[in-house]
Amino acid sequence: MTERYKPNTTVACIIHFDDQFLMVEECINGQNQYNQPAGHLEANESLIMACQREVWEETGLKILPDALVGIYQFSANPELAFVRYTFCVDLNKKITPTPQDHAILNAIWLSFDEILTLKSQLRSPLVLQSIRDYQTQAHYPLDLFNDKYLSV
Repeated sequence: MTERYKPNTTVACIIHFDDQFLMVEECINGQNQYNQPAGHLEANESLIMACQREVWEETGLKILPDALVGIYQFSANPELAFVRYTFCVDLNKKITPTPQDHAILNAIWLSFDEILTLKSQLRSPLVLQSIRDYQTQAHYPLDLFNDKYLSV
């Protein structure tokens, strides 16, 4: 019998204000990389709760996402795969981030052009793709998610 395919379930949040996006910088395998605030779904946690928790841990912001941008499948290598739920929130004022997670080196506001210049340092191709989708495609309402069967 073949081993069951078990991709990692992750969330990310595009945080936008006035043509800038909040990005986090972290050191992965000795290299500084950039990503949206993101992380893994934990047991008995809804996807929206996971998004809120990850944003808080990595930026210090308490937010409720506005919408879902997209669901992405990504294979980092033959043994490591992800299903990533990317949410978004548009802020009405610029908030200074204060990362709570010591693994986050910095949380910074960057324009799309500045993010493009960091392309070789982005955590995955999903970073740019999800921003492009955020800018050009319809977003999906959060009531798409049903978490009433979670055991808490």
